[in-house]
Amino acid sequence: MSEGSDPAEPDVRREGERSPGSFAFGDDLELNRFDGLPFSSRYYKLLKERKTLPVWKVKCEFEDALVSSHVVIVSGTARTGTSTQIPQWCAEFCLSARYQHGVAACTQTSRRRAVDLALRVADEMDVNVGHEVGYAIPLETCCSSDTVLRYCTDDMLLREMLSDPFLEHYGVIIVDQAHNRTVSTDILLGLLRDILLHRPELRVVVLAVGPTVDRLRRHFGNVPLIRLEASCTAEVVHSTGTGTSQDHFYSALRLVLELHRSKEDGDVAVFLASDEEVPCAYRILRREGTRLGVDLGPLEPVVLGPGQSGPPPALSAQPTPKKPRRVYLCSRQGEDLCWAAEAVGFVIDAGVQKKMVYNPRIRANSEALQPISQCQADIRKQLSEPGGKFFCLYSEEKQLPAENSPQILESNITATVLFLKRMEIAGLRQCDFIDRPDPEGLMQALEELDYLAALDDDGNLSEMGIIMSEIPLEPQLAKALLASCEFDCVSEMLTMAAMLSAPSCFLEPPAGMTREAALCHRKLQHPEGDHFTLINIYNAFKQSQKEPYFSAEKWCQDYFLDHSALTKAEAIRSELSDTLHRIELPVSEPSFGTKANALSIRRALLAGFFMQIARDVDGCGNYFILTHKHMAQVHPLSCYGAQSHKMGLPEWVVFHEYMLSENCMRTVSQISPREFIQMAPLYFFYNLPPSESKDILQDMLDPDGSRKRKEEKQTDAALSSDGNNGCAVALQTYDRCAIQ
Repeated sequence: MSEGSDPAEPDVRREGERSPGSFAFGDDLELNRFDGLPFSSRYYKLLKERKTLPVWKVKCEFEDALVSSHVVIVSGTARTGTSTQIPQWCAEFCLSARYQHGVAACTQTSRRRAVDLALRVADEMDVNVGHEVGYAIPLETCCSSDTVLRYCTDDMLLREMLSDPFLEHYGVIIVDQAHNRTVSTDILLGLLRDILLHRPELRVVVLAVGPTVDRLRRHFGNVPLIRLEASCTAEVVHSTGTGTSQDHFYSALRLVLELHRSKEDGDVAVFLASDEEVPCAYRILRREGTRLGVDLGPLEPVVLGPGQSGPPPALSAQPTPKKPRRVYLCSRQGEDLCWAAEAVGFVIDAGVQKKMVYNPRIRANSEALQPISQCQADIRKQLSEPGGKFFCLYSEEKQLPAENSPQILESNITATVLFLKRMEIAGLRQCDFIDRPDPEGLMQALEELDYLAALDDDGNLSEMGIIMSEIPLEPQLAKALLASCEFDCVSEMLTMAAMLSAPSCFLEPPAGMTREAALCHRKLQHPEGDHFTLINIYNAFKQSQKEPYFSAEKWCQDYFLDHSALTKAEAIRSELSDTLHRIELPVSEPSFGTKANALSIRRALLAGFFMQIARDVDGCGNYFILTHKHMAQVHPLSCYGAQSHKMGLPEWVVFHEYMLSENCMRTVSQISPREFIQMAPLYFFYNLPPSESKDILQDMLDPDGSRKRKEEKQTDAALSSDGNNGCAVALQTYDRCAIQ
């Protein structure tokens, strides 16, 4: 049902009413209007399937709304066809205007989903992917000048806005999966309101489900809302217990085995709480599956995760005594990949998820276990085939949050603020947030950009800030990369930035191989610290690619390293290198291994990460973080971790990330305190909180003044001791993290 609309603008005639040579929505033409070629027989076969999708019932209603309104919201659950059919109808709308207002783009929150949808839609439109239909995801673009429908991730469309702030290349923007509330999606929806004021011919289509739909309608005003809800025919079974997250994990695996023993037909999809639980569940099910009776048939666990290169492989066509029962294992990150498989007989939902929540006060992430939303649960129910079962590993009385929490309220938004500042320069003066960021997080982001010299005295982007916004990295890492141009260590910083941006290259060793893995990793460690170790690993990986009789995959396997992560780091490095050449920044020749180069790398690092300095206060690995005065330890996988004390612990270190939930610093390298003072004098003097560690740094700067201050403190201490009947003054104490 359409609810509200704007005054009609262009007049698109209904099918059967068109004049000769005019375009109308419909698929009864024998020639494909997008490439001028005759339709294939496969096109008509797929067209017949498409017309059975629930979304086709509202095709005419959607077309009318698209003609008459600037914004259309469609509420359609999974398997209704909204993500494949509506973008095609929008491409037809652009064609009807002869692309004078631009082509169509459809955003996704998942890279894999963007690729899969582009491949499917190209097949349905009977065109070649990369030509009339294409996709653009980070590090991979498959489009051409002929592309009329582009699937892309939401962050890629935001990157496009750096050169095309008003999205003038597009006539229709489809924002899919708006209910996921990613930071990029929220920013895009906020900016589109301002863009529509400048471009009234632009059309925006928002696809979402659940309570988010009503919130979006309030955001955009009285716009057409087309509801297309599919009923869930699965039987819902709730747990009667109230266990912990670990109980949910083992309960899910026990339920899988029970279903297999029951001999009921159907594959199983299991939604676990975190990425770490997925491989663990895979190993357990593989082990337990071999212990089951042969008469039950094979149990085949399948891991679905962000690193998955595509849908699960097809089942073997070879005749087997019994068809394997597939068990799809995924967390929130790999949830979209489940829809690449056919409908499953059973869905098991843990009902909880681990999320990273950012604390702006101490600039740290913390892993928090939270319940999923009712919206997520309803979407997962649609995965089961008619007559299937949906097992909730939580009680029916448990109240789930109605909708997904906006990531913009839980994330570090420094990069987001940098982007919005850049958009202000381009003429987009306002971002109408659906949910405004937390004021403390916003102030911390502005403060950090100011420290990094990305803002001028008026709070606008400086020249440094404009260059930083061009580099697809977090602001601190972008500043370090820019600083490396001054210190002639660009090649090394490109490698380091790529390795820090890619997933971790360290694999969790199989059971019983922990010592062997530690020994292999130790061979690649660098005495200067973890940042240098990452460069070592990358260089060794590149060298392995040159070996004629030894593959890089085999080398990674021997050293317990993730080949896909290193390959991604290679692609990121190439993209960063191209960016530096595009903005005409110098790239120095590599000289890794020399003392001068090590000093230059440390200086470049400190230029971006001077707010992340810590000092070992007792020589036992208890580090005091100078910025927020917390005590922390080094992560065990660090070269300064528990396995590598032979290297000794440096007194002063710079770290890449501090995890509040684990109370540890990740990616740590030693520095000289004098280097810190030289690279960030203003921050040291005016912003670093007082502490004993700051006094030590002050002593290095002013030894004479230090002696005078010590004498004054001794006098004050003596007077205080007398005034307290001989009680000694308490030594300085440090705030410690209270792990919730």
